[in-house]
Amino acid sequence: MFTAMIVVFIIGYIFIAMEHPFHINKSATALLLASVLWVMGVNYLPEAHNHLVDHLGEVAEILFFLMGAMTIVEIVDSYGGFRIITDKISTTKKTSLLWIIAFITFFMSAVLDNLTTSIVMIALLRKLIGEKKDRWFFAGIVILAANAGGAWSPIGDVTTIMLWIANKVSSVHIIETTLLASLASLLVPVIVLSFTMKGNVKRPETSAKEAQEAAVSFRERLLVLCLGVGALVFVPIFKTITHLPPYLGMLGGLAVLWIVTGFLCKRKPQRDNSHLSVNYILSRIDVPSILFFLGILMAVNSLATCGQLAALSASLDKIPLVEPTKYYVINVIIGVLSSIIDNVPLVAGAMKMYDFPMDNYFWAFLAYTAGTGGSILIIGSAAGVAVMGMEKIDFIWYLKKISWLALLGYLAGCAVYIVQETLMGVA
Repeated sequence: MFTAMIVVFIIGYIFIAMEHPFHINKSATALLLASVLWVMGVNYLPEAHNHLVDHLGEVAEILFFLMGAMTIVEIVDSYGGFRIITDKISTTKKTSLLWIIAFITFFMSAVLDNLTTSIVMIALLRKLIGEKKDRWFFAGIVILAANAGGAWSPIGDVTTIMLWIANKVSSVHIIETTLLASLASLLVPVIVLSFTMKGNVKRPETSAKEAQEAAVSFRERLLVLCLGVGALVFVPIFKTITHLPPYLGMLGGLAVLWIVTGFLCKRKPQRDNSHLSVNYILSRIDVPSILFFLGILMAVNSLATCGQLAALSASLDKIPLVEPTKYYVINVIIGVLSSIIDNVPLVAGAMKMYDFPMDNYFWAFLAYTAGTGGSILIIGSAAGVAVMGMEKIDFIWYLKKISWLALLGYLAGCAVYIVQETLMGVA
């Protein structure tokens, strides 16, 4: 049964990757995969049943965080708040826009987190780029930039948050040691694309939605934009002050925005405010993407509960190399694996296996590799899954067009980190 679960996971992964040729929705595959793996897991290890609710609670935190962030972004978008930003970006040249989007995402991700930033940036891209395939390219760079930006910040990615809370890294140390590597992982793909990407993007045509936005005054747009961005920025502050899960801060911010927009709606004629109602906006939330999150994370958690991931970590520790080369190689492999398996259980397993002191080079490198390695495949990170769902990006398209760029950037960042630590006297 132990091996059979791995085989089933691989088969399910193939069906997710081949969603379009097989004509089976990836959300349905992920949910079925989770159900089958947990049935097999409980038969193999009866006590796994005791961990099911705990894992569901952890996944639910991510789902409610995602739902809150998506709703806030949709509210701001419905009021035309993002037009205040996109109207300031006048360039249509692809290379110029590429650099602007990449660096906005990179630094925004460090302040917010990679998942929230990705959702916000996709909303902006929809205002800037009309052609779907052009937007997919920029969405791919958003994934790379969001994961790179989240890796060097203690609050930018769930794995860095885990290491920070567990006192494996300090906030200043993680920034000092991983910033250059994270920047390299973004710069390499952007530079390569700058030489191959030609022409201009086509702005979206004026839609009925923009006509509806005309019913909203500039002051109302600005108010909703400030409240929405403020709600998102408040989340890491809320977590730092209260030590409570981030989704509570996200839902609290959504509640405030809901109340304020409710008063704004009442001031308008009924025919002008139906599309501005949060009740209507909630009906537009991408539920299939949320269910895909649920399925894929629960599937991976079944492998974590039944010991497959622990066995993988133990096998990595047997690599016949000396320190620090051995642990550099282990981290590089963990990063690549995080594009296939969720990085959270991989990092959790590493935290249990190794007893390095706080701010040891191993922990900082783990934050970088686990954070940026997920960009290699589109379903390898929370940001990637969110963007995939919002833009309906095909797994195979991403594999052909973006994955090799992500891998180049990832390896470049690894090289920068190793050279940096070697010069600082670690090796």
